[in-house]
Amino acid sequence: MTVLISEITSLSATELALLIRERQVSPVEVMDAYLQRIEELNPALNAFACVDAERARAQAHEAERSLMQGDSKPLLGVPVTIKSCIDVEGLPCEAGSRLRAGYVAAQDAPLVKRLKDAGAIVIGNTTVPEMLLAYHTENALTGRANSPWDLARTPGGSSGGEAAAIAACMSAGGIGSDGGGSIRVPAHFSGICGLKPTPGRIPGTGHYPPCAGPFSIIGVVGPMARTISDLQLLFEATAGYDHGDPCSVPLPVQPIYKPIYKGEVQKLRIGYFDDDGYSPPTPETKDAIRAAADALRSAGFEVSPFRPQRLERVRELWEAIFVDGIAMVTAPAVKGHEDEISSNTREFLALAAARPPFTAERLMNTLLERDQVRQQFLAQMEDFPIMLSPVCSIPAFHHEDAGWGPQHAADYLRTMSYCQYYNLLGNPAAVVPVGKSHEGLPIGVQVIGRPFREEEVLSVAAVIDEQFGWREPKPYR
Repeated sequence: MTVLISEITSLSATELALLIRERQVSPVEVMDAYLQRIEELNPALNAFACVDAERARAQAHEAERSLMQGDSKPLLGVPVTIKSCIDVEGLPCEAGSRLRAGYVAAQDAPLVKRLKDAGAIVIGNTTVPEMLLAYHTENALTGRANSPWDLARTPGGSSGGEAAAIAACMSAGGIGSDGGGSIRVPAHFSGICGLKPTPGRIPGTGHYPPCAGPFSIIGVVGPMARTISDLQLLFEATAGYDHGDPCSVPLPVQPIYKPIYKGEVQKLRIGYFDDDGYSPPTPETKDAIRAAADALRSAGFEVSPFRPQRLERVRELWEAIFVDGIAMVTAPAVKGHEDEISSNTREFLALAAARPPFTAERLMNTLLERDQVRQQFLAQMEDFPIMLSPVCSIPAFHHEDAGWGPQHAADYLRTMSYCQYYNLLGNPAAVVPVGKSHEGLPIGVQVIGRPFREEEVLSVAAVIDEQFGWREPKPYR
């Protein structure tokens, strides 16, 4: 098989890794193709905070020498990207904030080291909203990231640059983070796949802000890619124990594509709902949920309508930790620097200031009630170990619609509720692209599983991915 250089960047990470190992394409050719793609498309999309071209080329030559010596690492020569709030040695890790301007990571986060040990080459890191506090991606240091489907729209946030880079084939895959949908919403908006794992399954060590205290309950890091098989490949490379993550667990990864495992997963009952009763989705979003449910039913799964109880209270508890808790930490940090923060951050802090004070008693009650509702939710999952739901009630919105509060068309606390539940509850959840809006924008479906059962989630998502899946966006050309 001969692969044209122009075709390299549209290959999945799994396909690309295989072709490199089979010596049908070289790591240097791959890197040249990706850097050319970035040069052509990134000026319009602005997905990157930093492109590490010189070092990436040098590492591609090293990978080629290793290949000639028989190296067969699973990600050898595959270009990946990292969200710019996760440490990559020698790259700026500013989290989109002027208050961190000039900060350069001294060492790799454990998950970055694991990717490199698996042979991956970090081609650069991707842009984020200031301090990760938005579902769109814009900051004063690197500007605004645009959707490869429509430059007037956002690729999402806070892993929006990562999603745009992957969807536009400027990266074969990478790592984002998620405290309220920040992997899943950008995946949904950009037509790619993403996995929010259970806290501790992939170590969050080296992430800013740290996944610690109450935030270790809701905040995780996880893979983003164009296919579910790529998510599995990145998950296998990064999962595992690290002492720096307070939730970390030493749990081996199951091989989801082995027939015996797929057979076990097919016995799981699947429940689905297309409306949480709080944030009505678009008709096309509901259609996508039903299409995914039909695909699984046709594949032999038992699939039934099911909406979990007490979701409203789950959302309110998430808001207490995310909005009130983050504001409690952020407000003192920005005091005296108010003229250096974005209007979005000011709006977020104003929203929190208008809510009841986050006292020690309220924090303790929030954490206690979180455990109670989580127990009740997991009891419901005994009947439906896998669930399908929307990712968000809307597709990618216009840049000017973004914001915290009902004065915005894309009110974050309403439209994003479908993701926020599972940060509070700690469930793993994957996104796979299924449908399109009437404007031609991608619509993803969320596959939710039980804690530490990421492999079940990915196995079910893979069935959906086989029927639907990623399509290359065209409008940016």
